[in-house]
Amino acid sequence: VDAFQTWCGPCKTVVDLFRKIRNEVGSDLLQFAVAEADSIDALAKYRGKSEPVFLFYAVSENTATV
Repeated sequence: VDAFQTWCGPCKTVVDLFRKIRNEVGSDLLQFAVAEADSIDALAKYRGKSEPVFLFYAVSENTATV
């Protein structure tokens, strides 16, 4: 999950890069999502930062891990 803010121009180019990777790897192995930190309360701790924030999750049959 790419947690971004609307004012972050470089963050938008990262989205294109991840879409390219996903298309090359295949959607069965990699899921990519973007989340606007400005509008999601759970992402409030990422607001006002000037660096990209990527949240990676691995899912197994029994549990999900962060």
